[in-house]
Formats: sequence, structure tokens, C-alpha cells
Amino acid sequence: MNQEYRVLLYYKYVAIENPEEVTTEHLQFCNELGLKGRIIIAAEGINGTVSGTVEQTEAYMNYMNEHPLFSNTVFKIDEAAEHAFKKMKVRFRPELVTLRLEDDVDPNVQTGKHLKPQEFFEAMQKEDTVVIDARNDYEFDLGHFRGAVWPDILNFRDLPQWIRENKTAFEGKKILTYCTGGIRCEKFSGWLLKEGYEDVSQLDGGIVSYGKDPEVQGELWDGQLYVFDERISVPVNRKENVIVGKDYFSGEPCERYVNCANPECNKKILCSEENEHKHLRSCSHECRVHPRNRYIAQHGLSNEEVNERLLAISEETTTV
Repeated sequence: MNQEYRVLLYYKYVAIENPEEVTTEHLQFCNELGLKGRIIIAAEGINGTVSGTVEQTEAYMNYMNEHPLFSNTVFKIDEAAEHAFKKMKVRFRPELVTLRLEDDVDPNVQTGKHLKPQEFFEAMQKEDTVVIDARNDYEFDLGHFRGAVWPDILNFRDLPQWIRENKTAFEGKKILTYCTGGIRCEKFSGWLLKEGYEDVSQLDGGIVSYGKDPEVQGELWDGQLYVFDERISVPVNRKENVIVGKDYFSGEPCERYVNCANPECNKKILCSEENEHKHLRSCSHECRVHPRNRYIAQHGLSNEEVNERLLAISEETTTV
């Protein structure tokens, strides 16, 4: 199939003196090109993912490589059949990734050793090695490296405290970290070195690069990779397909994500299309009866129809 669009994923840690001004200029240029996506610009650099035609994405990469701040940015490129985003957003933020360290880490000064996919594949299988997933819970639930440790946290900024509370599990170990494209590990691995851990490495280019590598072909990865665009997920392991995701309601194998219909909850839940309709795309009874339930509004359900489904769920729960 001849695909006309591409999705670019990239980041670069670089000191930007006037980040808010650069943000305004960048948004204008992206709009002129016709790109869509999300880009964050901070005093410490840029982090983005955009979609566009081959011609648009080529023009963007040329612009970046000629830019005095962003030259030599490494782009990860995916082919696509259409735009992966609905809008173009470029935002100024205090940090590229929200870690909120009391003593910040500059990855250009201190960061873990970068391992290419083949090196990471070999390192994962060595003794006294701990592989730490530096992503969110819903990302890990959909897919992860076999045997990886996922810190029991809600936000990336909680990761340092969790490591401190579980210090004995990592002392004297070789630590490997990984994330989607590599940007979170740049800071996290640098922080681990600051904390006194001596043998710290990270997956160069993140999971995206690992899945594309012609040698490892995503081996030892189970499930799908969660991506922050309209695609939701992409495959990684090209040697075998192991589903690790479980339906929120039935526990059956599932790789389909939806957001809870309660706008005040919006929790990401894995569920089949059948269970989405059965449970009004809601993660709890409270969310199902929320006055602004988006599923009910979207499907124009009457109070009688809603009550029938609520009764069916209640009866099923009591008979289990």
C-alpha cells in the first residue's frame, strides 16, 4: 500500500533563551506547512510528534536541521495512511517531561549510557539486571518488555520517590530504563546516577526504535506500544504477538483502549466493543450515572434505556 502520510517523533535537550518566543514562531511555521500534532517547548529543549504528508514532513525536518537550536535532531519516522492528529498544538511548558526535581538534571551533562537495540536486548538477559519501565500505568498495561518492573505510581513525577522507597530492590544491580521515544529516560537515568546508582543504561531511541531495528525486530516485547496520537497503539514485536492487555470488565485478552465516558474521570480502560456498549463506556457505576456521561449523550439513550442497562449490570454482578 502506498502511504502518503508520515508521523514524526523527536526530542532534543538544548538551552533555549527565549522559549515563549520560539513557541510562537514554531506554531506559525507548523500551521503554514499544514502539519498537525503536539509539540512542547521549554527552556531546556523541544519534544514533539507531528503528522503530515511526505512533502510536509520533509520540509519540517529540513527546517529543524537548519535551525540554530534544533539541528541534528533525531527523527523517528512512521508511515501512515492519514493524519495522526486533529489539530496543531505548540505549547510552552516549564519542563519537557514533568519530573519536578528539587535539583534538576541536564541530560547534556549527566545521563545514563545509551544502548542500541541489540545491546539493550542482550543486556536485559544478563544476571543482576533490573529493567525499569519509566511510563504510565495505561502504557505498561498495553505492552512492556518481558520481566520489566513497573513502578506503582500515577504520575512520572512520582518515580523518584518510588525508587527511594524501594531502594533495596535496586542496590548493586545493573539498571536498564526505557520509555516510548527516549526523552523520559534521559532525565530519569541521569537522576539515578545522581542518587548513587553506578551502572545505569537506557534504550537509545526508546521502544519505537527498538521495534524498527532490523536485528532484534522487537523481540522480548509483549503487547502493543501506546502512542499519544489517533492511532492509540502500534506493534513492536515482529517475531511474535503476545497480548498482555486485559479487558477492564472481563479480564479477557484485549488491546482496545477507550476513555471513560465521565468527563471528570476520563480514565483510559481496555475493553472490547461489546463491553463498551454494555457498560456505557464507563469504568464504574458512579461514572455510568454521571449527568454528563458522554456515551449516553452520543448514543441518545433515554432514561429507560439507561436504566435497563444498569439493571442488567446489577443483576449480572449479583449472580457472579
